[in-house]
Amino acid sequence: MAAGPPGSRRLLPLPPLPLLLLLLLAPALGQGPGQTRFVCTSVPLDGDVCAASALGSGSAEELKGTVLQLRETVLQQKETIMNQKETIRELTAKLGRCESQSVLEMPGEGKGRKGFSKNTMGDLSRPAAAETLSQLGQTLQSLKTRLENLEQFSRMNSSSQTNNLKDILQNKIDDLEKQVLSRVNSLEEGKLSPRNESEERGKIESTLTSLHQRISDLEKGQKDNRPPDRFQLTFPLRTNYMYAKVKKSLPEMYAFSICMWIKSSASPGMGTPFSYAVPGQANELVLIEWGNNPMEILINDKVAKLPFAINDGKWHHICVTWTTRDGVWEAYQDGTQTGNGENLAPYHPIKPQGILVLGQEQDTLGGGFDATQAFVGELAHFNVWDRKLSPGEVYGLATCSSKAAAGNVIAWAEANIDIYGGATKWTFEACRQLN
Repeated sequence: MAAGPPGSRRLLPLPPLPLLLLLLLAPALGQGPGQTRFVCTSVPLDGDVCAASALGSGSAEELKGTVLQLRETVLQQKETIMNQKETIRELTAKLGRCESQSVLEMPGEGKGRKGFSKNTMGDLSRPAAAETLSQLGQTLQSLKTRLENLEQFSRMNSSSQTNNLKDILQNKIDDLEKQVLSRVNSLEEGKLSPRNESEERGKIESTLTSLHQRISDLEKGQKDNRPPDRFQLTFPLRTNYMYAKVKKSLPEMYAFSICMWIKSSASPGMGTPFSYAVPGQANELVLIEWGNNPMEILINDKVAKLPFAINDGKWHHICVTWTTRDGVWEAYQDGTQTGNGENLAPYHPIKPQGILVLGQEQDTLGGGFDATQAFVGELAHFNVWDRKLSPGEVYGLATCSSKAAAGNVIAWAEANIDIYGGATKWTFEACRQLN
């Protein structure tokens, strides 16, 4: 309490009621009827209330003790209130974070991406904890399926080394399932703080990456005799760490054709099959399907919507061609032209010396990945030409013609691709099914 002006009386904490009555009646105890009087004593600001009282030494000590006890009680209550306020603030902050994670903000249309300084393709909220756990469960199931395939392979080849490694990997998967279950229980009971949750997720994702790599090494024995282009990349869940990088950059191009086989049933949107970033421009060349928007091709941040219908869990062959003159573009699905347009980044050549990534959208050169924009599905035969393909050439690629040529800029081959974060290589089967 702030001090008053000099000479003012100090307001003292009130003692308990019996003591207060004692204070009022004490002066009259030694006087007869009709002689009762009350004394009001002025107490200086720095004075001692006990020294100023007319009570005996015992009563003064009792009063002083009561005052000190009251003061200590008030301080304890004040401290308790402050602690409760701090707890309320923490709970309010946690509740706000939970609410923000549980609401998925859908992005705007087309060029509405502008205005975001960090995320060059918009800003979808991060997956909630429940969604993350669901994704981990899907990954574990995918690993189990691969191990079952390896079991069949080991039975046919009677390899004791393969069997031993398979058993080790199976035990690791069982351990991971226990970790995920423990994490679910901790989340439900509220035992994990945001920091601890992030650390636990990091440990599980690191183990998954290691597990993916060991299974891939085990599967390598099945792939040694296949052609170098007969493989596909698999991205089983949305993460910001699974991707593949093309070792070679693009040259300066005044026209291009980009074709690939693709398979996905992810919703909403399959994500980003590929992105090419150059210094100063993260969206130099990007193919993306995000949120509830149709698939789009971006060139130097200019956008064209592509009339593809491929999000059905089946293999589809798609091609996009473009020339800088008038920005003319064409889109092909399964060998047939489904759309075309013009004025897409006209007279802008594709810049060289960039980084080409499969499976993620780049917000910075070679990084800045956002899990909400990651590709989920399978991808194969990604080829790039520095010219516009003819409709006949596109049809030959879509029908797996043996005469179809590989890209003269980027050709699909295992030696040209590095994979990271648990993305895996499998034998490509789509063309075998067509032939």
